[in-house]
Amino acid sequence: MVSPKSLYINNEWIEGKGDSFESLNPATEESIWKGRFADFYQVDTAVNLARRSFEMWSRRPQSIRTRYVEIIREKIESRSEELAEAVSKETGKALWETRLEVKGLLSKIDITMDATKERCSDKEIDGDGCKYVLKHKAHGVMAVLGPFNFPVHLPHGHIIPAILAGNTVVFKPSELTPMSGQLLMDIYSDAKLPDGVINMVQGSGSVGEALSQHRGVAGILFTGSSKTGHRLSKEFAQEPKILALEMGGNNPLVVSEIDDIDAAVYGIIRSAFITSGQRCTCARRLILVDNAQTDDLLKKLVIATKNIKIGAYDEDVFCGPVISKHARDTLLTWQDNLIAQGGEPLVKMEASEKGYFLSPGIIEVSKINGLADEEYFGPLLQVFLVRNIADAIMLANNTNYGLAAGLFSKHEFEFVHFYDFIRAGIINWNSPTTGASGRLPFGGVGHSGNFRPSAYYAPDYCAYPTASTQSEYLKLPKSLLPGIEI
Repeated sequence: MVSPKSLYINNEWIEGKGDSFESLNPATEESIWKGRFADFYQVDTAVNLARRSFEMWSRRPQSIRTRYVEIIREKIESRSEELAEAVSKETGKALWETRLEVKGLLSKIDITMDATKERCSDKEIDGDGCKYVLKHKAHGVMAVLGPFNFPVHLPHGHIIPAILAGNTVVFKPSELTPMSGQLLMDIYSDAKLPDGVINMVQGSGSVGEALSQHRGVAGILFTGSSKTGHRLSKEFAQEPKILALEMGGNNPLVVSEIDDIDAAVYGIIRSAFITSGQRCTCARRLILVDNAQTDDLLKKLVIATKNIKIGAYDEDVFCGPVISKHARDTLLTWQDNLIAQGGEPLVKMEASEKGYFLSPGIIEVSKINGLADEEYFGPLLQVFLVRNIADAIMLANNTNYGLAAGLFSKHEFEFVHFYDFIRAGIINWNSPTTGASGRLPFGGVGHSGNFRPSAYYAPDYCAYPTASTQSEYLKLPKSLLPGIEI
């Protein structure tokens, strides 16, 4: 797909004036989209036009903004299969998974409308001769920087609450998924929002930097790597910009005494290898409390992992390729390093001859001293053996990250103890680490976030509360303060 007009600014499609780039299908390595980056002046234009639209859009009644979002939802639903197929081609994810992504996007829109109504509605309290009023105001232009792994679902965790609150948006998709971003904006164009409410610029990190650094941007809503997120945090620490960071994690999954070994194996595979391990909530560390079940669990896990079906598009494959050649090669290098340090490969990742496929790998690393605190963003699972649940919790917390953590155990008291002492934003019991509800907050601590959780709490960073004491008449009180005569 050649796209001479890959930018969407002020409800118009225009051609980028920056470097040319392309998107490759990671399953076939074939080019499926070509376009051009936005240059600095086009980023500047997008922000300025979004700023110009902000005053009009923020003053629209909430009911009008909500109706536009309902129309967006209707348009997305009507083209859901087209979206799912595009995302599958561009990310390599199985079609069943991209269909779930689009379904999840529709649910996210519904939930966000509910959350906005609940968390940002006006309130009045009667006072003594006055009333106290709570209202919320939008910030301005919000820059939304999207990821590659869920290119249509995750950006909407920011876009929808932002425009519902009255902000305008400039969206930059990942440079690895520009086709999915363009298709999204094509759907938005069908919804016929007012000019400048939603805009899109394409490009790599340099375009994201130009957008984030623009004086007209009031907030940066980012989903991606911890490295980029920390750079943004340092860069804007002294600036009055809203900064919401959704980043990754070196997520632990602890397995203690369980009722069903097969169910545990299935839960581990779902936690570690779904989306080829390219979810921020994927388990990177499997911590096994050594007991009579451990050997059987490991044997079954190894067999099940070797039998995972990998492919593209088919209905019956579990996972596809990783996103790029760079991602594949980096993961293989990480695996080699772990083995060189003394890790025991229970299952080795293997690369395919064509495409960026990697079979899932499992490395037992209990004997490695000074193990790096890395987020291996792919199908590579590290296994640790520990003596008891206290050691497991200590090891689980031995990370600078704090996104997701899980415990498989038949003992509720163990989970209560685990929950009390684990440091993470998502803490699951007998459920995969990759399971999270949109009706709850989503976010992490430490290197995983900056205490601005998204999902149900996203409206909180898209508008700020104002307090107002109001009285219809200005009256002199019956009793004046001491020292005043009128």
